[in-house]
This record gives sequence, structure tokens and C-alpha cells, in this order.
Amino acid sequence: MTKAIRIEQNGGPEVMKWVDVEVGEPGPGEARVRHNAVGLNYIDVYFRTGLYPQPLPAGLGMEAAGVVEAVGEGVTHVKPGDRVAYASRPCGAYSQARVMPAAPLVRVPDNISDDQAAAMMLQGMTAQYLLRRTYPVKAGDTILIHAAAGGVGLIVCQWAKALGATVIGTVGSDEKAALVRQHGCDHPIVYTRENFVERVKEITGGEGVPVVYDSIGKDTFIGSLDCLRALGTMVNFGNASGPVTQINTADLVSRGSLFFTRPTLFNYTAKRADLDATANELFDVVGKGTVKIEVNQRYALADVAQAHRDLEARKTTGSTLLMP
Repeated sequence: MTKAIRIEQNGGPEVMKWVDVEVGEPGPGEARVRHNAVGLNYIDVYFRTGLYPQPLPAGLGMEAAGVVEAVGEGVTHVKPGDRVAYASRPCGAYSQARVMPAAPLVRVPDNISDDQAAAMMLQGMTAQYLLRRTYPVKAGDTILIHAAAGGVGLIVCQWAKALGATVIGTVGSDEKAALVRQHGCDHPIVYTRENFVERVKEITGGEGVPVVYDSIGKDTFIGSLDCLRALGTMVNFGNASGPVTQINTADLVSRGSLFFTRPTLFNYTAKRADLDATANELFDVVGKGTVKIEVNQRYALADVAQAHRDLEARKTTGSTLLMP
């Protein structure tokens, strides 16, 4: 019998249960995938708590790597035996195997391991669209990334540095500051003792930055706006401290005609051509060693409740894997 994590109600980590599930044959447009590694992401917490609603009972997890065991009618871009990875809805990656829509599956190159693929699909493709499409970073830019020691943050630091940017990143401790320095962050700011707005203004000679990438949400929103120069872009791509529920357009006007966006990966990869381009560029920079995927924590999938506790307590750095 195949094991998987299921929830019957929203709540804390304790609502996740390790249960037996039936995994049948794939129908039209579907594939059955046997997972070798599963990625942990903060969006999983949003689904567990109900911030992002889904019908219950339900699975959790949106990212994994493994092998295709079978495909249904009409599936031609992958076949049994292919190594694949994905970052997509519907939730259900917290499982040893699953039947899922085949559309989001991408084949993994030989020079990328299953662990790398599972650790980087959601976070790495997020970094790709943030840096290459939402605000295309160019040489000479100075950027601010919050939670720089997290999974997306470490990838953004490395990739932005390779693009020729100066990187400012907020972190919660001196240990995390040392970590991000090793990954391309020029100016770590330890927000627990430093005012990040004042430091950004100091670093930029009072000008501010052209873009802020903010996955924290409510607690950093106004401060992030204050870090931007005129015509700057505020990119709110996560809600770790809670969602930004009200946007006052006067806050954008008074700070210099700012731009605000709340993007999500799934809009940027909704078309097959965009998904392939995003994944292929990510595979390329990782395969060349331009970006290193740091898997700093591993948990048994059955112990996912502890993984969630550690993630929410900001005890993790880089990427985290759940091992089926």
C-alpha cells in the first residue's frame, strides 16, 4: 500500500496524517509518478492552515521529483521511465506515489539529481520569473530580497549576482548573514537589530532600490515601499507574516509613482512554452554551477509535522526535502 500525507481539516502541523492511499491507473492526460524526493515550501503552510482554501479532505505539497510509472491517453511529452519533476497544483506531492495531471511534468536532465530537482522546482522557477520577467534585473542594479537565507532567497542572491546586480538581503541572525554572503549577497541586514529601511538608504546613498522582492508580507510591506526609489517596483510574492490585505494607492503615489505586483509562479508557467523556458533556464544555471541548490534539511516524509514547525519558526535555511 502507498503512503501519503492527508488532512481532514485545516489547522496546525498536527492535522497532517500519514495514511494508506490507493494509487490507481492514470486517466486521459494523467501520469502516475513514483516520488524519490519531495520539496517543502511555505505555500504548503498556507494550504494546511486554510489561508489558501481547497476542498477537504486533501493532500498537501506541490513539488517533487521522481520517475513516471505510467501515462494515460494523450500524454506524449513524458513516458514511463522518464525522470521528471514538477511544481504545480493540485496539491498531493506529500506522497510516495500519485496520479496527477501530466501537463506540469518536465523531464529532468541527466546532470541534475532528483534531490536537486525536488529542492528547486518551485523555489528556482520562482526566482527565475522574479529576476527575469517580473522585474528584469540587469547589470548595475541594486536589489533588495527579504528572507535572503531561505530557499528562494539563496537562489535569488546567486542568480542576481551572476546577472551583475548588487544584492541587499534581510536575514534574522549573524549565522544567516554569513550564509548569504557566501551565496552572493553583498549587504546582509540582520533585521532583528538593524532597521532595514535605514540600511538600504545608507547603502544606496539615499536613492533607494529599483525593486524589492518581499515574501514576508504584512510585517515588511510599508518598510519595503520606503526602500524603493521613484518608479520602483514592489514585488510581494509571499505572506510569511500574514497577507497584505489593504493597498492604499496613496502610499504608492507619495513615494514616487511606485509599481506594485502580487505575482504567482502558476500564472507565469500556465503556458507550456513558458513552463519549458522557465525550467530550462533554471536547469541551465544549476547545471553550469552558476546557482547552487543548498539542501540544508532533510526529513522523513512521515515526519513532515516537525518540518512544518521548523519552517514556521524560521529554523531552516536554503531548501528542505521530505524523503518518501
